[in-house]
Amino acid sequence: MSRISMEQVKHVAHLARLGITEQEAEKMQKELDLMISFAELLNELDTDEVKPTFHVLDMQNVMREDISQKGLPVEEVLKNAPDSKDGHIRVPSIMDK
Repeated sequence: MSRISMEQVKHVAHLARLGITEQEAEKMQKELDLMISFAELLNELDTDEVKPTFHVLDMQNVMREDISQKGLPVEEVLKNAPDSKDGHIRVPSIMDK
């Protein structure tokens, strides 16, 4: 007996916005059943002494100190802007009225 029903396969296909035929649903049912069987094998492993990990390598993010610095002069920035007004870069409106 399959661990996943045909209705469940069709429901998952619907959620994924997949249009599948009856033959494809049967094939997926068999493939998903194999995946579930493999996942159930993992439940047989003794993991009591295994520490939880978030990454296979023992790495940490290396970040620089956050130091504020003076930015570019406004004139320097605006000289490359295609359109500006009152010290600001102007861009086309994306909102419809």
